Amino acid sequence: MLSNVKITENEMKYIQLLQNMTGATIVDCIIEGETILFTVKKGEVGLAVGKGGDKIRRFRTMTNKQVEIFEYMEDPDKFLRNALKPAKVKDIRLVDRMDGHKIAMVNVDPKDKGIAIGKNGENIKKIRFLAKRYFELENVVVN
Repeated sequence: MLSNVKITENEMKYIQLLQNMTGATIVDCIIEGETILFTVKKGEVGLAVGKGGDKIRRFRTMTNKQVEIFEYMEDPDKFLRNALKPAKVKDIRLVDRMDGHKIAMVNVDPKDKGIAIGKNGENIKKIRFLAKRYFELENVVVN
């Protein structure tokens, strides 16, 4: 599903910098204001972050940007479960709507709903953006 993803020249520079610094395989990069979202190959989050977060701290210092790392998985269910951590996901249903759009209905533990959504909805906004970009999901609804 990544064939439709377009990466800008600026994003490519950040990808190369992080790959060179960490050895991780970067799948995607999105610059969103002062934050950079990276998606790395499955199993390489630890490599990208570094022991105790040292690699990411160094990257943040060099670029003066906030950084978030997501692990890419081809299965939308697994991707969403992982992206929503540390919130405990009980169930995910992928629904085909009558208008032809697909959405994900995510049921989380009630005490973790705030974690999944994030302050001012920031977490879920990023996850919705990535779900649309990678899996053509029009929405991710957290219950």
